[in-house]
Amino acid sequence: MPNDISRPIVFSAAGRRAGPPTIAALMNAALENPSLLSLAAGFTDNGSLPLPAVRQAVEDLAKVGAMEPLQYGTNQGRPGLRRMLAAHLRTWEPDLAEADTERNFFITNGSQQALYLAMQVLCEPGDIVLVDRPTYFVYLEMIKAMGIRAVSLPVNAAGRLDEAGLDELLHKLVGAGEAERIKAVYFVSYFSNPSSRSLDAAEKVMLARVLARRSLILPVIEDAAYRDLYYTMRPEAPSVLSIDAWSDFPKLYLSTLTKPFATGLKVGYGYCTDREWLARMLHTKGHHDFGSPNFNQAVLERVIASGGLTTQLATIRPRYEAKMLALHETLVGEGVEQAGWTWNKAQGGLYLWLKGPDHVDTRLDAEFCRRCIDAGVLYVPGDLCFGDDIAVNYMRLSFGVLAEPELREAGRRLAEVARSF
Repeated sequence: MPNDISRPIVFSAAGRRAGPPTIAALMNAALENPSLLSLAAGFTDNGSLPLPAVRQAVEDLAKVGAMEPLQYGTNQGRPGLRRMLAAHLRTWEPDLAEADTERNFFITNGSQQALYLAMQVLCEPGDIVLVDRPTYFVYLEMIKAMGIRAVSLPVNAAGRLDEAGLDELLHKLVGAGEAERIKAVYFVSYFSNPSSRSLDAAEKVMLARVLARRSLILPVIEDAAYRDLYYTMRPEAPSVLSIDAWSDFPKLYLSTLTKPFATGLKVGYGYCTDREWLARMLHTKGHHDFGSPNFNQAVLERVIASGGLTTQLATIRPRYEAKMLALHETLVGEGVEQAGWTWNKAQGGLYLWLKGPDHVDTRLDAEFCRRCIDAGVLYVPGDLCFGDDIAVNYMRLSFGVLAEPELREAGRRLAEVARSF
């Protein structure tokens, strides 16, 4: 008989870099322990999920005997849905040409897939992406697993982009011979995850001009996932698609229907101004899934055509504002400010971003976090949201999923721990 020889699997560099995503652990903790009040994973509001609109759309498809939505769809996405999303984008960017918006759109499995595609076709291990500070931690974990280095765009004490700091940073990178390794710039532009801050037009113009001065005409990725989730005032700043200072840059604008409509349908979308970049992302996407869920897209076509997205946004905007205020007012009333913490009321989105005293460590393995979990409340540690020069005294609180009474109780539990530090 042959010898029984066993040997360990030898994984690729990418396989060795890949670690368990923190977002999955946070979601599992919230789902598996009902007594734990989670202010961590960015779930949306259960009570306002648009079940009637989805049921009506499915029933309409069944009534007309539509078999096509149950078949594979196209890799770029349903043409009808792309036209509708292009029309929606033009409500924000009215100067965009209708033909271009439809041709340059593509549908993905949530905007996260679009981010992965963009990075996969642009970057090699060791390359650099410039990111906002703080930024979307799931994106940071993704590029880390791809061997890509995140370098933060400098900000001032108010959290605004710092022109002098940015110029100095780029000077150092260019002087160190790393200019060729800088492959893209990425930022969450409206009601940011995690900070809930929006970039204004002046910051966007300045960023483009400083990059151009250094001859860094890079692909720019603007993540506008929360643009539709303003509470009362529409954000005034245009996207990079409509700012002249960005005209020479290849641009990828990303958004989603998960946060403003239904997360479970997992439909995101992108608009790319560069035909070759778009083509390469679509080629790669074909290897991923050769067509994001066609049925989900057909449902959303029906929903948007019937005004369901507009109705849902009108429903959730005041609801999220009320939830934000419930958490904010509880933290204030329970003395969290007096304990040395600072934050701003959100004007949109799903998050509060808290900065603690310098001596407080909010990381997952720190005493503060352990005591919060023991008290029955969970948050996202802020260190996850920094690409470099990591700060450890921040936390992100999501008020999307919990009802207002639960938010107040979660705020009280958190405040008790904060006061004890």
